Amino acid sequence: MPWKEANVMDLRTEFVTRALREESSFSALCRDFGISTKTGYKWKQRFLADGLPGLADRSRRPNSKPTAVTEDVCCELVRQKGLHEGWGPKKIHDLYLKANHQLPDVSLSTVQRVLTKAGLTERRRRRRRSEDCGRIANPLVATAPNEVWTVDFKGWWYATTRERVQPLTVRDAYTRYVLLAQAVADARMETVQECFVRLFSQYGLPLVIRSDNGAPFACTSAPLGLSRLSAWWVTLGISLDRIEKGHPEQNGGHERMHRDIALEVEGRVDGDLVAQQAALDIWREQYNHERPHEALGMRRPAQLYTKSERRFDPQPVELEYPTNYLRRRVTRVGCIKLAGRLIRISSAISGWHVGLQPLGPGEFNVWFGPLHLGEINVPDEKFTVAS
Repeated sequence: MPWKEANVMDLRTEFVTRALREESSFSALCRDFGISTKTGYKWKQRFLADGLPGLADRSRRPNSKPTAVTEDVCCELVRQKGLHEGWGPKKIHDLYLKANHQLPDVSLSTVQRVLTKAGLTERRRRRRRSEDCGRIANPLVATAPNEVWTVDFKGWWYATTRERVQPLTVRDAYTRYVLLAQAVADARMETVQECFVRLFSQYGLPLVIRSDNGAPFACTSAPLGLSRLSAWWVTLGISLDRIEKGHPEQNGGHERMHRDIALEVEGRVDGDLVAQQAALDIWREQYNHERPHEALGMRRPAQLYTKSERRFDPQPVELEYPTNYLRRRVTRVGCIKLAGRLIRISSAISGWHVGLQPLGPGEFNVWFGPLHLGEINVPDEKFTVAS
């Protein structure tokens, strides 16, 4: 019968002792101890070679492993992770394969195992969400570069000089290309508009700009939420796409990019605003040219992004309306003059013309370019559309 674990060494000792005395045939002795002749010869040879210690169990671990990861490979993977702390194993694996032609290739599972053993990965918690949580009824999905740009302010932080760092970020939704990561002095319309003048001059005009409902991108008290900045975008032929209030996840790709800035730039640089901006510039270069994106088939944003064919003209734009529309310029305080009366529209579009589409005596649809702002009614017996 098989040997019991408790006295296996004693049995092996007794076996080899009797085998050396040759009191009976070797096959019969093996049958008495319940082992095969192959096993019996193995224990006899080990005893002759190493004595009693040779009868102890040996490790079954192979003496060599052809697929074992070398120390150089482990060090390189850890080094790459140290340079890109916010990157997961997939991105580190892709970066390793493209950057190290002299070291042997490794699989994704090997990268995951090395980083996990080094304590450099974290297991993500998956949150369960309801089916319609943060879902837009008809989401606008970009299918080509410059179809949709997304814009927002990254949450601010203090530089070591106690200066406030508030990056304005703009990103192409299709290619993930970061067009701008600029630490601006403030969030005033003039400051942000100046940034967009530089962007439009360099990259051309997008079809749509997506933003939240905060200033200076929108104004909740104005018709259609127009602000001076978004009204300027409309005059350039850019459509507006705003997420719902309180639902930043509807612009999730942009928010995810902000998390990368928080992990890789925020609070990691000593110095004033100049030093902070230099760090943002380096981060943007790496994000666009080095960081692979799983949604892009592990390609880099710079590999896909191309400038817009819609050129930017810095000269003031004059909005055009059908010939039967009345044109009225909006005053500095946001009013138009009609039939001798001042009618308030919105100061967000001051300086531009609105088009008044006649509906009947004293009744008009009010248009700002392609946007229908609402209706106005001027009750006056003497007022006619022809006047």
